[in-house]
Amino acid sequence: MVQLNASPPSAPADDLSSQVSGAASPVASQDAVLTKQGISVVLPAWNEEAVIAITVGRVVTTMSRIAPNFEVIIVDDGSTDRTGAIADELAAADARIRAVHNRPNRGYGGALIAGFDAARQPYTFFMDADGQFDIADIANLIIPIESGQAEVALGYRAHRNDPLIRILNSWAWKQLVSLLFHLHIRDVDCAFKLFPTRLVRAAAVQANGAMISTELLAKFERMGTKIAQVPVGHYPRELGKATGANPRVILNAFRELFRLHGKLRDWQPVLSLDEPSAG
Repeated sequence: MVQLNASPPSAPADDLSSQVSGAASPVASQDAVLTKQGISVVLPAWNEEAVIAITVGRVVTTMSRIAPNFEVIIVDDGSTDRTGAIADELAAADARIRAVHNRPNRGYGGALIAGFDAARQPYTFFMDADGQFDIADIANLIIPIESGQAEVALGYRAHRNDPLIRILNSWAWKQLVSLLFHLHIRDVDCAFKLFPTRLVRAAAVQANGAMISTELLAKFERMGTKIAQVPVGHYPRELGKATGANPRVILNAFRELFRLHGKLRDWQPVLSLDEPSAG
């Protein structure tokens, strides 16, 4: 995996296997169209009735300015509140928005897989729907791809706004994942990633839980994918309730971790000749 460090010069780069000069710096303005490539924006959501309409509204407004050839795919992952109904209302009001419903709940990975399967555009981007990311930061992911410096762009949380215990758990998890899968990624589970749809289809990810990002990135590594890593903002959660620290979620993540480690030993990508190029 060739990696591109697209962070400011002062940012540490000790996790990068190599660097490419001329990396893009953060964008000062998102008023201009940055790409004419089609982008499918996948928003996994579970019980996000308090924030889903706000998030989708911001996505539509921002993408309309900087990447107007887009679609928004809201994946209602078996929500027990009005998330699914709100998603349907948003889709009915705007043809650029589609709602996908997982019944029953398939977990975080299952929600993303449903979104990836539904994507119709050459590029796929995903972001959590909980309001902790700013969709405007997608501009910094688009630039290295548009310039040809990278095939895949990954955000990393420059200043993570989560409870201390969650940050510590995440750090320990990253060390374990990096050791087992030999990944040199600053923020494996940052839910802010942009990649060609054909590559995620070739990866054929199967993890239904928290291991989906690890599986995706480990497979990208097997493909020899050129990756850019760029800083993105991360903000306190103001509405809804986080579920990542749930003991059942953590236990399932460890189960998936060791299953995935075994499965990836002999995995090789199979690129479909029928899949359209994202370039």
